Amino acid sequence: MNYAWRGFEVASGAGELRISVTIENRSRETWTGANFAVGWQLFDPATLRFLAHGEWVAPQNPVAPGEVAKLSLRVPFAPEPGAYDVYVSPLEPKGEWGYTSGGKFLRIDAVVEDGSVRVRGSEVVTRGSVCWRGLRRVAPALFLGPFSSLWRHRKLIGSLTRRDILSRYRGSFAGAFWTLLNPLLLMATYFFVFGVVLRTRFGNDTSGAGYVLYFLAGMLPWLAVSEAAGRSPNVIAEYRGFVKKLVFPVETLSAVQVLSGVVTEVMGMGIFVVGLWAARGRVPSSVVWLPALVVVQVLFTLGLCWFLAALGAFVRDLGQIIGFLLTLWFFLTPICYPESGVPKAAVAILGKNPMLFLVRAYRAVFLEGQAPQAHAFAMFTVLAAVLFLLGHAWFYKLRKNFADVI
Repeated sequence: MNYAWRGFEVASGAGELRISVTIENRSRETWTGANFAVGWQLFDPATLRFLAHGEWVAPQNPVAPGEVAKLSLRVPFAPEPGAYDVYVSPLEPKGEWGYTSGGKFLRIDAVVEDGSVRVRGSEVVTRGSVCWRGLRRVAPALFLGPFSSLWRHRKLIGSLTRRDILSRYRGSFAGAFWTLLNPLLLMATYFFVFGVVLRTRFGNDTSGAGYVLYFLAGMLPWLAVSEAAGRSPNVIAEYRGFVKKLVFPVETLSAVQVLSGVVTEVMGMGIFVVGLWAARGRVPSSVVWLPALVVVQVLFTLGLCWFLAALGAFVRDLGQIIGFLLTLWFFLTPICYPESGVPKAAVAILGKNPMLFLVRAYRAVFLEGQAPQAHAFAMFTVLAAVLFLLGHAWFYKLRKNFADVI
């Protein structure tokens, strides 16, 4: 539909808006009631959710190409106070709104107060410009919101992490020492199965010590990621008291689980460094890359955990499903076997596994004295940042319904 806006007037009153528009026919067809009309729609400006639409108004007389149509519309409002966006736009013959195909429309910013409608602004715009302005408005919250929330509640996260670690082993004989024993026993079990029974070896290093080092280096990031991801689907139900009864920053619960996983990894890392020193007599200087790896690993894990936590509140079977998927993920990652053992046909697919980068990077900085591969590191950083932001957005969108489903 080809048209141009030539003017408009908006008048407010008790519970309604009265709108007059002047639109020029720039098409090659004459406008009649059969092929041209103007209508209005109401939207919630905060969420852009559609609320209602009104009667379409057609010209009383034919409008030839180059002539203008003058139409009047009435937009009634409910008496409840609130803000509204009114879209006034021509309609195509099939009933499609002209602005959805890139045409300009009249946007009116209105607010209902004490039963009266007040106009705060009006303009002729395109849908693209409205979306762009909306994106610029929410961009700071989208990109900075997760970081500011975590920083603002850092003391709470630290306190809950300490409580989480201690509560898991409260009353046991070894107490918090299990934080060290658990990764040690897990590593020892996998080493016995794959290193002793199956005699798996990495590359040209056919020694048992070489296998132990390569295996444990790959296990370090897996310990942190798998522990946090495995617990995430049940975190909202586990802390239902906080979710239902308190004004509580529930997004911090996933951060607590991620931080607990990092503590487990650090414990395992201590064991690994001692073993590396004993086997090789030194720890390479390339371990200075380790903080950077841990940061992007935390971003990746936290984004994944936010997604799983929000979904797990609605899908109760997710806790059981994720246990199977984590087992599958572990064996699809070359941790307990060398990459050379992967069939060539599967290399292209398994190469997309994000855990593969972390396994390679940890082995590079600990065992090969090299920095992580630059391109792979950049790609994983982008993936981790995107997952972190999208995971938080997903969690934030669903959090208002948590109390209703747990």
